[in-house]
Amino acid sequence: MAVQHQHPSIHSNQYSADSACAHCDGVIRHEPWCMTQNDSVQYAYQVISDPSHLSRVDRLILHALGAAWTAKRILRKLR
Repeated sequence: MAVQHQHPSIHSNQYSADSACAHCDGVIRHEPWCMTQNDSVQYAYQVISDPSHLSRVDRLILHALGAAWTAKRILRKLR
């Protein structure tokens, strides 16, 4: 009977919380939804930070839904 030699897993502690991605906390690889990897998520971050990045199609969709996407925050007074 042949004996199989199993090598122990090599684990390195060279990664730390400081080396994690600021968006998804990925240390070795990014999550699929990370804005550094996903164009749709990156677009959403851009639109939130600067409404001028909103595409014409998305602007029309929001308008049809009765929403205004502006840089100003509009608060309604509670009655």
